Amino acid sequence: MHQRLRKFQKIIPFFTLFTTTTNFFFAPIAQAINVSPRGVNVSTSTATTVFLTFLGLNNQAPAEAFWCGAINPNQSCVPGTIFGRLPLRSNLSRPSGNNNFTDIMTIPPSVARRAYQDAARGNSSEFFYVRRFVSTTGGADEFVAVTCRLAGGGARVPLALTNVELRFAGDKPTPAVVTGETLPQFNATISYNGTGRLKGRWEVVLPGDPPPSQRDLLTEASLPVEERPRQRRYSQLQRFDVFLPPVGKTILPGPDPRNLPKGSSGLHMILLRVEATDDREGNSDTGVGIVNSGAVAGFTLPVLRYFVTPSPTKLQLLQPVPGNILSVKEVLRFVWQEFAGATAYKLEVQQGEKSLLSAILPPDKTSYTAPPWLKENLQQPLRWQVTALKADGSVLVESTVSEFQIQP
Repeated sequence: MHQRLRKFQKIIPFFTLFTTTTNFFFAPIAQAINVSPRGVNVSTSTATTVFLTFLGLNNQAPAEAFWCGAINPNQSCVPGTIFGRLPLRSNLSRPSGNNNFTDIMTIPPSVARRAYQDAARGNSSEFFYVRRFVSTTGGADEFVAVTCRLAGGGARVPLALTNVELRFAGDKPTPAVVTGETLPQFNATISYNGTGRLKGRWEVVLPGDPPPSQRDLLTEASLPVEERPRQRRYSQLQRFDVFLPPVGKTILPGPDPRNLPKGSSGLHMILLRVEATDDREGNSDTGVGIVNSGAVAGFTLPVLRYFVTPSPTKLQLLQPVPGNILSVKEVLRFVWQEFAGATAYKLEVQQGEKSLLSAILPPDKTSYTAPPWLKENLQQPLRWQVTALKADGSVLVESTVSEFQIQP
């Protein structure tokens, strides 16, 4: 009996060792969150935008993000080295795929300036973008850092748009044209970092089309890969494909204005749609493939608007009423109806063949109080007319000639 017990006691340590070793090899191992790209070059003087993919989230939700000059072994920011926090308005992050998370890191110039000043004091020229992820099951928080290396903003920085302005020639914000007329030329002034190809298309939203959402107005590279095909498409005007050298600014001409649709009246919107291109400085690995991120932007692109009005009719005169006889003691006031598309009005008053008064008025003025001396012309009836003018001074539409008289 004692011999059997001693033999069994020798077996127990071996069994315990085997069980422990087996549990070590087969127990689930916590997978840390990864990020792609792990390091990027950033501009020292302007905003920098980078497409990031955080991979392998496991019951974790993203929290705040900071830029800091140094990180701890767990990749959290070292206290006292924080340069700034990701503004809420710049947070375009979205879940992507099964366990991924897409983040558009937009570094404000103020953060880049603080990092540059820190490096000028003898510290490292690298700083860090740190995202905190919170466990939804009660586990510990996890920090993931992206290394940001100060560069000049040229060819080694990811291709990203930092500002876009759309405008018509003459800086008229919302021109109005009559059905069939031609709009002025327009273009896009684009500021950017990096270098590469800028590809995309000009589109127009016609009256009655569903308006674009905020996600529709983002560049394609600012969206997770599965959302990109879901951007709403509109009537295409023209495609473009140009190379952007590392100079930071370009002017992209718009399509020929003669090709813009002007057949239906109402509000039209011109959209600049920028497509994602290959960019080796900023492309992101999602774990199942590389996502192109060239021409990423941390903001929605602006919209250019124009109105098309129906073919003009006569401009309506309201006061004085035709054939009216006014007292010399009354205030003589000319009033007419506003006409859409007018950039100025021309008022003319005549007596016989003689011109007594001619005045040019801005488009928001549809009345004119005559000077007292005009009422001194009592011999014959007075005739008046108003002409709506275009931006170049030509006639848009004329009113009929109306006649009235002043009685002593």
